Amino acid sequence: MTGKYDILFTPMKIGSMEVKNRFVMCAMGGTHVFLPDGSYDKQGCDYLIERAKGGVGLLVTGATVVAPMGSPLWLHEKKQAFMATRRMTDEVHRYGSKILLQLSGGSGRTLPANEALMKAHGLDPKIYFVAPSDGLPNVWFPNTQHRGLSTEEVYQYIHSFIESAKMAQEAGFDGIEIHAVHEGYLIDQFTMECTNQRTDEFGGSLENRLRFPVEIIKGVKEVCGEDFVVTVRYSVASKMKAFNSGALPGEAYKEFGRSLEESPAVARILEAAGCDALDADNGSYDSWYWAHPPMYMPMGCNMPEVTYIKNFVDIPVICAGRMDDPALAAKALEDGLFDGIGIARAFLADPDYVNKIKKGDLSDIRPCIACHNGCLAQIFLGKQLTCAVNPAVFSEEDYRLVKTEKPKKIAVVGGGLGGMEVARLAAERGHAVSLYEKTGELGGVFVAAASPDFKESDRLLLKWYQKKVKESGVAIHMNTEATVDVLKAEGVDAVVVATGAKPKKLPIQGFDKTVEAMDYLRGNAEIGETVVVMGGGLTGCEIAYDLAKAGKKVAVVEMLDSLIKVPGVSAANRNMLLELLAYYNVEVHTSTKVDEILSEGVKVTDAEGNGQVIKANTVISAVGYDSNAALAEALKGVFAEVYTIGDAKTVGNVMTVVKDAYDVAYVL
Repeated sequence: MTGKYDILFTPMKIGSMEVKNRFVMCAMGGTHVFLPDGSYDKQGCDYLIERAKGGVGLLVTGATVVAPMGSPLWLHEKKQAFMATRRMTDEVHRYGSKILLQLSGGSGRTLPANEALMKAHGLDPKIYFVAPSDGLPNVWFPNTQHRGLSTEEVYQYIHSFIESAKMAQEAGFDGIEIHAVHEGYLIDQFTMECTNQRTDEFGGSLENRLRFPVEIIKGVKEVCGEDFVVTVRYSVASKMKAFNSGALPGEAYKEFGRSLEESPAVARILEAAGCDALDADNGSYDSWYWAHPPMYMPMGCNMPEVTYIKNFVDIPVICAGRMDDPALAAKALEDGLFDGIGIARAFLADPDYVNKIKKGDLSDIRPCIACHNGCLAQIFLGKQLTCAVNPAVFSEEDYRLVKTEKPKKIAVVGGGLGGMEVARLAAERGHAVSLYEKTGELGGVFVAAASPDFKESDRLLLKWYQKKVKESGVAIHMNTEATVDVLKAEGVDAVVVATGAKPKKLPIQGFDKTVEAMDYLRGNAEIGETVVVMGGGLTGCEIAYDLAKAGKKVAVVEMLDSLIKVPGVSAANRNMLLELLAYYNVEVHTSTKVDEILSEGVKVTDAEGNGQVIKANTVISAVGYDSNAALAEALKGVFAEVYTIGDAKTVGNVMTVVKDAYDVAYVL
């Protein structure tokens, strides 16, 4: 380790607990230790142990709800099953790490469901559509309204928190984190005036609105003792303009939720109650991209507000939100801005993130690209959490690297992400691998995709792949087209086709006048001051944002009824990008068909049959891609083993490309 990062490895005291370094693994959905049905989550525990092994000082589990969905029992009534987590806490401690169980009151109005969905699963909506007050609109289905909890029900929640904390203590946890004043979940809804119109002891004044988390903190300390750590997950500011409307970085707005002006008083009340640390960021589900920052957010996006709140409390403050730049993190600690570095997704991408920093191997860290495709989006699709750049997350046994007993001579055609990934993995398994790239650079279309200034993590990933494929011993043939004859002459045993995709060409008059999306991103085309982007998918909208930031007048034309109507894109990413387009005054035409590309712009027709010409100096085509599988077809019958991966098989994204590469590399 170089001296530059020494401060990241100094101890941190939280209450009576000493953490060996300043790294805190923040809670993530999907990293639970206890499933809602009452069963022990071995995968979740194994995940946590692996991150302790990777050097993380303090781990916080994914939220465990004290009133589990679909269960007739409260969490504290499931003690026998829960005690199996003792194996995990013992293993975490063996690596010198500490661990907190995050306890949650549940979703409240952030529950991603409507009444029909609940009834279809045999669940009573009245039990789960709860909130501080009657009539609060659901975040995802605003026409669905929630009922207010009775005073007795609130005290039942508090009781279960306290009893569950005692259970956690007996299972070897070092403390609990209360998912309380954070992200607009149920307890946070109690703390904010905009969502709490109660008239009992849990409503009205700020002290009353904070009574819910305060009673939990005091009760846990009384039952478990002062040395049992209690931290609070804390959103410094809600960043809400209204329900379902967030405030962008730098945007002038009136706070609808918890304001930066009110926040110091909130923090002091929590500290006075016995809270040992604030695990802090910003945001609510109405401004989801603050608590789950996409690549459009700057690194350290929550630092200003977290630094501010540190001035008002004496307890440690942890800052979360794109804090995975070690230089940024170290500088913040040196300047005394806060005490701990909260990281989550970077530990999905690379479980050895901390140890690699300690060794000074920063270029060896596989970076998180803030896409949310493998983590957040999968959870909301009802699937197991994973990672777009690391499919081994929660599939460690399936993807445990085992040396092959039958080494082969393998050719990989295409040096994009998929080609590099399958080549390095196959080489690490013991195969003799040759990689053929017909251009003079490795990376394929990802080189262009990573070019906007907000894609700095993509560029780090590209460098990581280029480094790893070279280190793995793969024979790299640049500026070489791997034809059937070339591959036959090499006498390979298997061929992996990773030739990507080709841009679609639409049968529209004047289409040849358009600038293809990748040509724009590579800087290979002159762009006028007025631009129409054809295609409102993710690529088209990112290009529109990039252009608008540069001061261009931009319009997006999309045939579908909404932009970024792409399965698997996280709502945090989609919502922020759409709000950025609105903020930069990008003109949006949905349900609109392009009829002709003219010299002065684009002739279009909307859903009602109304036609117009949208003026433009430049028209950029971002209408998608078709798989480039010509080589795969030509190789059929020539070699016994031919595999097609990534966009050459089915056009997708980084996650689908990398997953394909893993699957093929492990069967070669």
